[in-house]
Amino acid sequence: MDILISYDYREEDLKPLPLRELTQFVLASEGKPFNTEVSVSFVDNPSIAVLNERFRGIAGPTDVLSFECDNVEDECSCQEREDPIYELGDVVIAADVAEAQTHEYGTSFEEEVSLLLVHGLLHLCGYDHIEDDDAVVMEGREKELLGAWAERRRAEAAE
Repeated sequence: MDILISYDYREEDLKPLPLRELTQFVLASEGKPFNTEVSVSFVDNPSIAVLNERFRGIAGPTDVLSFECDNVEDECSCQEREDPIYELGDVVIAADVAEAQTHEYGTSFEEEVSLLLVHGLLHLCGYDHIEDDDAVVMEGREKELLGAWAERRRAEAAE
């Protein structure tokens, strides 16, 4: 998997976090092929506000946006090394919004960024939360993935 992370903002806070590994974990858990490509960008509030207005028609910053590239409904059995790259999409996270939400939700910065990353990646994998039933499914999957990720990290730390 090709995971492109752009630390355009707050690199010193974000680069030490295991975000590449978490992204790989989520995509593998969702059964994405080895040739999947995804980009993750960390931006400031004005940058995400522009994207939020342009693509959602909503003024002001938001915490995370996802932009799909190749259709998640496409058949992609990509098993061979020469198969083309499957461009899943882009996730854009506002680091300052994430930090503000730590105070609101009582989470750490890493926990909040991890949740936003998983949330954005799940959108790229076809999950949504517009309807209540879909929100229950998506939020359940977020909790499941984050719980499994935390358990994996605890086990690795114990070794």
